Amino acid sequence: MSNKSTKIHKSEPKNTLLTDLNDDLNRHFYYTLGRDKTEGSRLYLYHALALTIRDRLVAKCRTTNEQRAKQKTKKAAYISLEFLMGRALGNAILNLDLEQEVNNALKQYSVELENVSNAEHDAGLGNGGLGRLAACFLDSCASLSLPVVGYGIRYEYGMFNQSIQNGYQIEQPDNWLREGHPWELSAPEQSKRVKFFGHVESYTDKAGRNHRVWVNTQDVLAVPYDVPIPGYKNDVVNTLRLWKSEATDEFNLREFNEGSYSDAVAQKNLAEQISMVLYPNDSSENGKELRLRQQYFLTSASLQDIIDNWIAEHGENFEEFSDFNVFQLNDTHPSIAVAELMRLLVDDHEMEWDKAWEITTSTMAYTNHTLLPEALERWSVPLFERLLPRLLEIIYEINARFLGEVATKWPGDSDKQRELSLIEEGDVPQIRMAYLAIVGSFSVNGVAALHTELLKSGLFNTFYKLWPEKFNNKTNGVTPRRWLAHCNPNLKSLISNYIGTKWVSNFDNIKSLRRFYDDKEFQDKWYAVKKSNKEQLVDLVKQHCDVEFDTNMLFDVQVKRIHEYKRQLLNILHVIHLYIQICKGNTENMTPRCVLIGGKAAPGYHMAKQIIKLINNVAEVINKDDRAKPYLRVAFLPNYNVTAMEIICPATDLSEQISTAGKEASGTGNMKFMMNGAITIGTLDGANIEILESVGKDNFFLFGATTEEIHSIRNNYDPISIINNSENLSAVFKLIESGHFNLFEPHIFDDIINAVKCPSDPWLTAYDFDSYCDAQSLVSNAYQDKKQWLRMSILNTASSGKFSSDRTIAQYSDEIWQLKSDAKKITDKEKLEKQHA
Repeated sequence: MSNKSTKIHKSEPKNTLLTDLNDDLNRHFYYTLGRDKTEGSRLYLYHALALTIRDRLVAKCRTTNEQRAKQKTKKAAYISLEFLMGRALGNAILNLDLEQEVNNALKQYSVELENVSNAEHDAGLGNGGLGRLAACFLDSCASLSLPVVGYGIRYEYGMFNQSIQNGYQIEQPDNWLREGHPWELSAPEQSKRVKFFGHVESYTDKAGRNHRVWVNTQDVLAVPYDVPIPGYKNDVVNTLRLWKSEATDEFNLREFNEGSYSDAVAQKNLAEQISMVLYPNDSSENGKELRLRQQYFLTSASLQDIIDNWIAEHGENFEEFSDFNVFQLNDTHPSIAVAELMRLLVDDHEMEWDKAWEITTSTMAYTNHTLLPEALERWSVPLFERLLPRLLEIIYEINARFLGEVATKWPGDSDKQRELSLIEEGDVPQIRMAYLAIVGSFSVNGVAALHTELLKSGLFNTFYKLWPEKFNNKTNGVTPRRWLAHCNPNLKSLISNYIGTKWVSNFDNIKSLRRFYDDKEFQDKWYAVKKSNKEQLVDLVKQHCDVEFDTNMLFDVQVKRIHEYKRQLLNILHVIHLYIQICKGNTENMTPRCVLIGGKAAPGYHMAKQIIKLINNVAEVINKDDRAKPYLRVAFLPNYNVTAMEIICPATDLSEQISTAGKEASGTGNMKFMMNGAITIGTLDGANIEILESVGKDNFFLFGATTEEIHSIRNNYDPISIINNSENLSAVFKLIESGHFNLFEPHIFDDIINAVKCPSDPWLTAYDFDSYCDAQSLVSNAYQDKKQWLRMSILNTASSGKFSSDRTIAQYSDEIWQLKSDAKKITDKEKLEKQHA
């Protein structure tokens, strides 16, 4: 399913949309897959249904591409190392408005859609918020009829499957492709060659022009696999193109025949490593090399694809290239695209440097997703020189010309030169990839209002002074199709019965719910939906954690990537505080709560893995204590993923968004919970600030130091004094230090204890603890007033309109990409009617 335009020929099959879905399902089940009903396999039935739906998507995708080719539409390429898509079947059925037809077709097999959907594996193409945001963005681009192609890597094993053994995270391969991926269509004839290693030579042509040639390279094939992305009920289908790495030659036959079997397939194995695993552990030099190979592989293949499409239509004339193409770099990972586009234009298409730089800097746009300096990629110059020698030369040239511009702005200021240089000095010089992205892009955006201001005033302040016009904000959003209409069907029906269905495609209409926040009948129905959703989560927790949750208790949830700045540690310290109160008998008016925590720690992140261990040990002690059972239950959900979130999100009462202020760029889990009526407890960090502004302080539980306060706090930070002067926190630490949660594993939590007590603790866990406990007391009191809590819940959903990814993408399109929504949408049915006429 290429994004290249193709002409429809009379020999092409009759449009599948006019055939019966039931017949197509049977055809794929019986003939494509060769099954029969006696086998009763839901896996094969899932594949047959997926192929049936895919037929319809392919037809719509073809029509979409044809229409855009006629209109000569400007296109955007969204380049991202992650696309956390989750399951595709339910979302496609919703967007194509096929729920009733599918349910009718499945009746003959005596099975329900939910059972068939459960056979689908979550696509292992992402890790956390970055990848899920990219998936939401693709949904919104299609739903807004915008010509956007996603580019990513087809990871064979994804990140990892997480299990818990003795409280510790255990990583196992996530072989999500083991049973096939029926949504994809391969296009091997459109494969691209990506270069690595080798060296650079020069020659002068007859006209006296010097040329640099990258030779003796070890090439890898990038084979495209296209996944259709349907818009919501608008007949538009966009494409996510995923690249798989393959060897140019399968193996060396001579070496094989001579008995050197491992050597014969060495190149094949080396090539296939690139798309094997999402985010290899980069604590080793080999891991760093593989990570850089992934980033270059993605950007080179994607840019080659776009340029090849351009040349097929326009030849070597690039005069209008930037008028019809824009590239959005999703975080710093694909920032090497700046240098690669220059290489392709200058070396392969013999363009003068200045013209190539003009095209590059008018097509590249960079989204920054982090305020943590350590998360901004830096690659050593020796690694670059060995792996990508020609790219290193180009980066040096970009840097030299850029520093000339810096010298013009700040004459004689060598400190500014060192500060802004793309090459960081040191024993081993490092290439600052975020700086390359800023220098080579016409737009640099943050993902929440606070985040963008901190980029301008802190992390990239000098760049902002140099180019203030480049910097802008695009607050993140999530798609209401997936994160309300699909994952919470009962709430979808309730809302639609009261305000109509237009909110699904225009989420701003959700504000109409405000009329009913104090309506007793509506509140009762809202409560019934939440109760039903909580029952589903109870089953999930029982199945995976063997912990009995109670739907009458407050469901307190924190699910996200495990990281110190997200402060799952603060959460479990509060849980220990509650446990201490229970043990003391201080349970009068205590609000019973179930605490659910989930998320993965990076394999090389020791402290994050220790925090998981602490959470699990605390949970085991509390859940075995009969005194705690009426008031407190705790579970750590292993292998948290999109499908789990689709059950967790609708059932949550309290959403934990408790990062240290100034550390979370935006967050998107906070938006999903809000859409589904959860109330946030959080700091003034990331998009929490805008959530608070939207819903009002009476419907949000705020705590913690602000970014403005943190600088002065750190200058005189004394966590030991804070612990000693806090009755609650000192009691918590005494219990941990006594070994109560690790009686037979002495000292295993010493690193956590020492980190919190360290004066240089960047997360200020001790400082915010009492404030957090005070906010949690307000939560407990509020939950006891059922009517008031329901008001708050309804108002959170009603105030979430701003946090639709449709709004975010509309801003990207209008203010950065300058795309035009497809002016004329011709459905397949209309097209056939015209042909028949």
